[in-house]
Amino acid sequence: MTTTDIEVLRRHVDFAGSDVLDVGCGHGRLVRELTALDARVTGIEISEQQLAAARAADDGAGARYLVGRAESIPLADGSLDLVVFRASLHHVPIAQMLPALREARRVLRAGGHVYAAEPLASGDFYALVSIVDDEGDVRDAAQRALAHAETAGLTHVATEEYELEALVGGLDTLRRRMVAVDPARAAAFDAQRDELERRFGELGEPAEDGRRFTEMMRAVVLRNPVEANTIAGHQ
Repeated sequence: MTTTDIEVLRRHVDFAGSDVLDVGCGHGRLVRELTALDARVTGIEISEQQLAAARAADDGAGARYLVGRAESIPLADGSLDLVVFRASLHHVPIAQMLPALREARRVLRAGGHVYAAEPLASGDFYALVSIVDDEGDVRDAAQRALAHAETAGLTHVATEEYELEALVGGLDTLRRRMVAVDPARAAAFDAQRDELERRFGELGEPAEDGRRFTEMMRAVVLRNPVEANTIAGHQ
C-alpha cells in the first residue's frame, strides 16, 4: 500500500511548533508541507540556482531558504528540533555522508531528531531512472552511513520501509525532474531516450495523466541524546 513522505514522518516525529531543517530541499514541496503543519522550516540547497524553484513556489508562509551543504550547515549549534534528509543523503559525496550526520547532530537540540528517508535500489521507478543514472552504489552508501550513525553521536529510534507512488506524465516530465536534480543527466537522458520510451511503456501502470510507478523508500529515525553545550567538543 502506497503512502506519502509526510504521513510516514508524522508517524515518527511530532514536529508541530518545532524548528526544522530540510537538507537538499529541491523545489521546496516538503518545506511547504511542514510549514503548513505549523513547523518553522528552513530549506537549504547547494546554490541560489538550486533554490530558485523553491523560492518561486513559496507562498510567503514564513519558510526560510539558505545556501548550504549537508556537511556544512549554515546554522548555529543546538538550534533545531528536527533535521530531515528526504532523498538527499545519497547525493552527498560518500566520504562526507557521516560528517553530514555529525553536522546534523551539531545543529540539533538535545533530544532532537534526524529523519532520513532514502530511496532504495529497487522498484519499477528505480528500474526506469537507473537507465539514465544508476545510483545503486550511492544509495547503498547512504544506508551504510545511517547504519553507523552512532559514530556521529546519534542513536537509532526506528526504521520503516514504505512505497511511494510516482506519477509521471511522460518522458519530457521525467527528463525535467531528473535534470533538475543533476543537470549533467541531460546528455545521458537524451542518449537513452529510445530505451527510456520502451521501458516507460513496460514498467508501472497506466494512469489518467501518464503512468504510475512504485518507488521504494526506507525511513530511518535517529535521536540526539547529547546535551547541546557538549556537541561542539565531539566533532
